[in-house]
Amino acid sequence: MQTRAPVVVGRDDELRVLDQALTDAAAHRGRAVFLVGEPGIGKTRLARVTAGAAFDRGMRVLRGRGSTIGPMVPFRPLAEALMSLLRGGDGPDLRALGPYQPVLGRLVPEWGAEPPESHSIVVLSEAVLRLLAVIGRDRPCLVVLEDLHDSDAETLAVIDYLVDNLDQVPAALLVTTRADPGPTLDVIRLAAQRDAGTLLELRRLDERQVCRMVASCLEVDVAEVPGAVAERLWSDSAGNPFVVEEILHSLVNSGLLVRGPEGWQALGELRVNVPTALVRSIAHRTDRLGPQGRELLSVAAVLGHRFPLSVLREVTGMDDRNLLSHLHAGVAAQLVTPDEPVPDWYAFRHPLTAEALLAQLTPTHRADVSRRTADAVRKLHPDLPGEWCPLVASLRLDAGQTAEAGALLAEAGRRALADGAAGSAVRLLDHAHRLLASQVDVGVRADVLASLLPALGEAGQFERAFALIDAVTELSTAGLDRVRRAELHTGLARVAWLAGRSADGMAQVEAARALLGPDADDAHAARVDSVAAFLTLNAQRPDRIASAEVLARRAAEAARRAALPEVGCEAWQLLGILARDRDLGEATDHFTRARKLAEEHHLAIQRIHAVVRLAGIDWLADGSAAELAEAREEALRVGAITVAYNVDAILGLDAVLRGQYPAAEERLARCGEGTRRLQLKSMTLYVLMAQATAAAHQGKRSEVDSAVAEFHELGGIGSQERPLCFGLARAFCALLEEDRDLATHDLSRAMAYEAETPTTFHLSGTHGLRVLLGTLTGDIDRPTYQEIAHSAAAGMRWNRVFGHFAHAVLLGREGREAEASTAVRHAKEAATIYPLARHLGLRLVAEAAATDGWGEPEGWLRGAEEYFHQTGGTAVASACRGLLRQLGASVPQRRTGSDQVPRELRALGVTVREFEVFRLLAGRLGNKAIATRLHISPRTVEKHVASLITKTAQPDRESLSSLAADLGPSDRP
Repeated sequence: MQTRAPVVVGRDDELRVLDQALTDAAAHRGRAVFLVGEPGIGKTRLARVTAGAAFDRGMRVLRGRGSTIGPMVPFRPLAEALMSLLRGGDGPDLRALGPYQPVLGRLVPEWGAEPPESHSIVVLSEAVLRLLAVIGRDRPCLVVLEDLHDSDAETLAVIDYLVDNLDQVPAALLVTTRADPGPTLDVIRLAAQRDAGTLLELRRLDERQVCRMVASCLEVDVAEVPGAVAERLWSDSAGNPFVVEEILHSLVNSGLLVRGPEGWQALGELRVNVPTALVRSIAHRTDRLGPQGRELLSVAAVLGHRFPLSVLREVTGMDDRNLLSHLHAGVAAQLVTPDEPVPDWYAFRHPLTAEALLAQLTPTHRADVSRRTADAVRKLHPDLPGEWCPLVASLRLDAGQTAEAGALLAEAGRRALADGAAGSAVRLLDHAHRLLASQVDVGVRADVLASLLPALGEAGQFERAFALIDAVTELSTAGLDRVRRAELHTGLARVAWLAGRSADGMAQVEAARALLGPDADDAHAARVDSVAAFLTLNAQRPDRIASAEVLARRAAEAARRAALPEVGCEAWQLLGILARDRDLGEATDHFTRARKLAEEHHLAIQRIHAVVRLAGIDWLADGSAAELAEAREEALRVGAITVAYNVDAILGLDAVLRGQYPAAEERLARCGEGTRRLQLKSMTLYVLMAQATAAAHQGKRSEVDSAVAEFHELGGIGSQERPLCFGLARAFCALLEEDRDLATHDLSRAMAYEAETPTTFHLSGTHGLRVLLGTLTGDIDRPTYQEIAHSAAAGMRWNRVFGHFAHAVLLGREGREAEASTAVRHAKEAATIYPLARHLGLRLVAEAAATDGWGEPEGWLRGAEEYFHQTGGTAVASACRGLLRQLGASVPQRRTGSDQVPRELRALGVTVREFEVFRLLAGRLGNKAIATRLHISPRTVEKHVASLITKTAQPDRESLSSLAADLGPSDRP
């Protein structure tokens, strides 16, 4: 006889789904399956069977469990699952993970140095996903995460990310959890609703299935199971498989069910109470282990579902021989089992076993066992690393030692926050805050509050953070000294900055300053001034930049005197950003100082930020992307993934400006895919802006509009990138359509948006293209030009191109022909790496040069015409030819380029010139306006319009214009 069913009964449908998941994983069609049900319903059994099937297929099996020892700590199930790769001795080649390898150091310390920055949960999730892909190159894998009903928010966030992105990974994910309402069940149900995973809700067995299960345990046919036994087990177990086995085990051991010559027979009354029967069954088996065995399992139960031998040995005082003897007896009694993944660890056969053992302890006995166990853990692990800290906190709480429990929960919360697990940090610190209220020294309570505030800020729970202002007031009343209160107000100010609430933040800054007084020490002054500088920069006030600079400089100096390198780096980088608008050399000095400070104090992430900003200065000043590429490689080496994506986006825009459109589009598409997956909104906005610019510089109007629309849908209104969408993208598209009025309008919009939200990206045309167009129209005179030209932004290489061209126009208009030609030469030199800017500038300047009688307009126009003819800029090429005709110069006939005409119009016989007119009809322009754009006569336009009406079978010009608008000015075959 077997008191545990040797086969799985009543789960055929579930087994088929699980088997298909393994098959799909082998075919690189990863998927997630969720097993949900009450305790004892068979989740663990199905997970074990699935793991065995995966092993038989040659798959890797990674297993982790949520319900371990004590309270849940961040990422515990994932860490356990991944660390099994180390124990197997055939781990993956981590070099294939590139910059994501150090990110995984949060889960498996052996996989690299500690990450230089606290990566977002999404970055960590992507790292786990990539690891599964690397593992699957040799063998597909199954990840089993069990008992996640009390899981931490960070583990759930990783799981949520994985289930949405497993579809092309050779891995299956199997999650088990109880059906208790809570965050875990919410995540699972939402994933199932969006078809990202399969939800299997395990039901209780029906009467027939219970009978089959009993028959398998008794090793007989179903017909040989005594009817009374089957009926009693069905009614008393309610179809719960674990309870069936426990009651059956109790009936056999108590002699109520015996095997005789004629098979199994029931003797006497079979009635038992459940769950009393379960508790009694376990109590009966523990009694047979003797007093020492009961005590050993009591200690194990207070530790949780799993427990280490070292702690049991320390608490019970048993030697190894007695300890193992009792444990082996527990294994024989079907109470405990060796824990498969980790040596010297054991686990209860089922979580209900531990719960039943705890139910037998009196409150006094449980408190005593918990206290002794906590003392033992502290002795074995004095620093309480990892999960030991929250475990001992839980034991102290069970022992009635509230103050000690609160202090340990606070320490666990601080560690979670340092590791980037803000959700878990909030849970632990909030628990500590509530436990310690009015019970301990106000200084200890202030310490907890000082840690809770940044945790709430990082978790985005701003309202909860602001609600703690009352707690600060309460501590003040209880006698907290003014310096500590000032620190709490400074913490609230930083939360306000994260929340974008400048006014609230400045109120907290003022409260902190009032408490610190005029003689505040440098350490406190530096922290207050630093957060005040960032708050001031975001405030709606005319002097915000100057005021922020004063505060940042004061913070930097105070941080130097107080030896606070992190605050110093933060302040110097802000000063560099502020200086970039007026003096690139000064900005370089500030960023260099921040970099050196970071290097001296081994602040890796601060250093890489400074390095990237220095490289950005070189790029803006000279157009050099070499330093950016080097900074990107360094960011990847140290695992600063978000920084690397930032540089990737800038390099993508650089390729656009250089006219390397295929390479730019490929890089930006790849970068955008990554920033979207990692939920890096600000970087995704930058990528969309760059993609709009790439389309605009090729004259692809519909793609520009699509990218800008997506930019706005993502929340781009009010962002620093918005002015560039109009001044760097749309304005250039309008110029390629020879619509200078629209270009001027777009540049005006860019300037207005920049005034609303000042940008640190000075390429929106305010200091470049707008200056040239304004000079051509006479809206910008020499004094205005000189004022703009003396700004740092005007000295950036892209802007210098248009600034030199504008200067040439002014000089030519003043009759200073030689100087004007020199200015054009300077513009062409600056535009060596920017072909579109070079030839578009020459096309615009040539017109003014021809009018004012200076320079070489014919040569400039011929070069521009050739460039735009080759690149498909038909409108500009046509304008260049028209201007050449006006100069009396010979004009090349360009009757090729019919591929620019949509195929449906080519089929009707529409010529290239007719299509140029057709495109402009979309804007309802009159004959004279079209003639001006194309540099032909109005009469010629009239002939082309008449021909188009005939060829397209439209009744009139209005219908023809509507057709042109519907087709779209940039539609291509």
